[in-house]
Amino acid sequence: MCGIIGVVSANNVSETLFNGLSNLEYRGYDSVGMCFIKNGKLTVRKGVGKLEEVHRKVNFLKLKGSIGLGHCRWSTHGGVTENNAHPHVDCRKRIGVVHNGIIENYSELKEMLIKKGHRFYSQTDTEVIAHLIEDNLKNGKIEDAVRNALKKMEGSYALGILFAGSPGKLIAARNESPLVVGIGDNENFIASDVPSILSRTNKIIYLEDGEMAVLTKNEAKTFDLDGKEKKKKVHEINWNAEAAQKSGYKHFMLKEIYEQPRAIADTLNGRLENNHVVFEEEFGLTDGFLKSIKRIVILACGTSWHAGLIGEFMLEELAKIPAEVEYASEFRYRHALLGKDTLVIAITQSGETADTMAALKEAKKYGVKTLAVCNVIGSSITRISDGVIYTRAGPEIGVASTKAFTTQLAVLYLFTILLAKLRKTLNEKQIKDMINGIRKIPLQLQSVLDEDNEILKCAELYYNKQNSLYLGRGVNFPIALEGALKLKEVSYIHAEGYPAAEMKHGPIALIDKSMPVMFIAPHDIFTYKKVLGNIEEVKARGGIIIAVATAGDTEIPKKAKHTIFIPKTLYTLSSILSVVPLQLLAYHIADRLGRDIDKPRNLAKSVVVE
Repeated sequence: MCGIIGVVSANNVSETLFNGLSNLEYRGYDSVGMCFIKNGKLTVRKGVGKLEEVHRKVNFLKLKGSIGLGHCRWSTHGGVTENNAHPHVDCRKRIGVVHNGIIENYSELKEMLIKKGHRFYSQTDTEVIAHLIEDNLKNGKIEDAVRNALKKMEGSYALGILFAGSPGKLIAARNESPLVVGIGDNENFIASDVPSILSRTNKIIYLEDGEMAVLTKNEAKTFDLDGKEKKKKVHEINWNAEAAQKSGYKHFMLKEIYEQPRAIADTLNGRLENNHVVFEEEFGLTDGFLKSIKRIVILACGTSWHAGLIGEFMLEELAKIPAEVEYASEFRYRHALLGKDTLVIAITQSGETADTMAALKEAKKYGVKTLAVCNVIGSSITRISDGVIYTRAGPEIGVASTKAFTTQLAVLYLFTILLAKLRKTLNEKQIKDMINGIRKIPLQLQSVLDEDNEILKCAELYYNKQNSLYLGRGVNFPIALEGALKLKEVSYIHAEGYPAAEMKHGPIALIDKSMPVMFIAPHDIFTYKKVLGNIEEVKARGGIIIAVATAGDTEIPKKAKHTIFIPKTLYTLSSILSVVPLQLLAYHIADRLGRDIDKPRNLAKSVVVE
């Protein structure tokens, strides 16, 4: 997965490309490059490393041209070398291509092109595209050459293409990889995501699979692969560019952790009326259908999968609907048993996750209704779903998801209230209590963030430990999984999340006096006493006990070495509060270790390849 930006303008575009790549670097930072057309010639500069590292060598801002492409790479085909960095060019160095995705039949295409005399300099699938366009170029008609090349390609792509023979045209195309068109003032853009161009325009066209766009400085036209023009709606985005900047925080991850009270308030805004949950028009599912469903299947990956596990608990406990959570990456490789009375929910921050997209498309073959829980307006998954609930978290730039996760939980909670009310599984008082509980969450989250001292102390004491366990029960077992994932992602410390009761079925063998064990143990009538017993088991073996507990708890501080308190709330809402100390602990440990927190090694924000 990679980041793409392209600009065609009346002015020099090097600074616009540089700033856009700075905002896209979360998508890939193995290598970076730019290409420009000036005086009928294509100029390419690229190198291995992050944007600033390569910039120090080649000085991107000195390059001149009123049309250009930029690319930051997360390698999939070919190692991290300068030859494999984008942009790639054809034999005559007149066509420049940047690409996000995977061309599945590139080997066959490459073999065919070599036989025709084309010379290759990289091990990437992308270079094939430049040569394939060159091979189809007749009479200088670059649009026809691109269109014919696309018809021969199999796989996923978001493409930006320049041709020295058409110095005022920027061509884009997409299939199963994200790409948007931005409409500016005497300039137009392509980009992998909206925030990268928000400082220049908030007018966006979303390209669909199988579409190609031709941009000049004055217009942007969209076509299908047969050359037929398509009229596209221009969307106005209400985020601002400042929302995608650090705003004084050391890292985006820390900023986004501290944005969670505001993000959840935005998630709730306008959706709670009296004793009712009301979603926007995009929700798309009727009361009649919601009353009739007999089963819910949730598809997700990574952190969103953990949100799905908590959603499963809520739906079964409160709405009394059988629910199951599937790894989207595995769902499509077996025969799913889906009926017309099943609702399939896809949870995704970006709306572009390739595995979740593929799983959702597979589910739709069965004729089921689908619902997306997503943060990014107009993203691919939201456009193929029957309904959407937007989480409204705002741009999330840090690779390790934080506010996207808690807003997903808030949305699933609201959806559960709606179902419980429609299906009469809870009475009016219970519904009212649930609504009152979620209304308090933003202020309660703020109080957790204000008490960071104990978390900082733990980070200072245990940042050099190589292993840790995270344990929880019931609705907080997925929080143990999420806490362990956060630590792994940003600090590179090995951590495992388990149901607390499963500890004695194997992991207890790991516990000794050097092992930190994090218990997620808010006070409730369901699991609290059992968790106390699990804490005793770890204490007896000398483990270092760190616990998240409810304010006022007097038992856990007697047993734990460190206790981090969260406010009292409903059992089903405790997970939203419990995860925040774990996010902060992972952040502070990673910061103490000097990790590249917003861009952890081997990871990228949106996994748009399978």
